[in-house]
Amino acid sequence: MGIYVIFIVIALVSYLVQSSLKNKFERYSRMPIGMTGKEVAEKMLHDNGIYDVKVVSTNGMLTDHYNPSDKTVNLSEGVYASRSVAAAAVAAHECGHAVQHATKYSPLQMRSALVPIVSFASPWISWLLLGGILTINVFPVLLGIGILLFAMTTIFSFVTLPVEINASQRALAWLDRTGIAVGRDQEAAKDALKSAAYTYVVAALSSLATLIYYVMIFLGRRD
Repeated sequence: MGIYVIFIVIALVSYLVQSSLKNKFERYSRMPIGMTGKEVAEKMLHDNGIYDVKVVSTNGMLTDHYNPSDKTVNLSEGVYASRSVAAAAVAAHECGHAVQHATKYSPLQMRSALVPIVSFASPWISWLLLGGILTINVFPVLLGIGILLFAMTTIFSFVTLPVEINASQRALAWLDRTGIAVGRDQEAAKDALKSAAYTYVVAALSSLATLIYYVMIFLGRRD
């Protein structure tokens, strides 16, 4: 029963972390600041000597991301035109990834190298694991392959952690250095980015717990 308790705990923690992130984003979205998310992003890029990255708007909430393939900082609707601490923090964080890309930050390069593998594996993992469990007594190799591919996604989750933490550190240092977010605003930005980082920690732990569960089945030690 131990592994099931872990899953329940992780699911509960994940729910609480997501709820906390949403609440903090809404709260800090009401704290005004002098620049829009788009303006913050463009200034951070230019301050770091980056002029070949475009800042664009994307649909959805908290869908912000940096795309290294086409060099775009994609800001969600609630960030792109918003003049708030939350928008500034998110915009600067995503630009932190652009700076990582420009400076060849090794964890980001490692994560980028894993993207094709994870993209290839993702559509097949569930089927391989299910088929592997159903045929474990006659064809255990199938489950082994599924576990191997799932392990790659787990590694990806853990490699993501230093990438996200470093991007937040770059963002907060720049916001403080430029005076865009200082004092109370800086603390709010730090709190928002810390909550966002927790979501990646929970996702990595959840992936690891799932991987251990399937390994236990494969080894015949199902708890």
